[in-house]
Amino acid sequence: IDADKARVVVVIKRSLNVGYAGVDNDLFFEDKTMMLFGDGKKMMNELNSAIKDL
Repeated sequence: IDADKARVVVVIKRSLNVGYAGVDNDLFFEDKTMMLFGDGKKMMNELNSAIKDL
């Protein structure tokens, strides 16, 4: 996925801690990136419910 080429990026992640490779992901710190912190499945379910309620 070329997420860096998208206009808006939403990242679901438990924290800003580095991953297995031990390096930061520059995409997380770009202005176009929105971070949603929490468990992936739980956050997707909550996001889906919120969108349905619009």
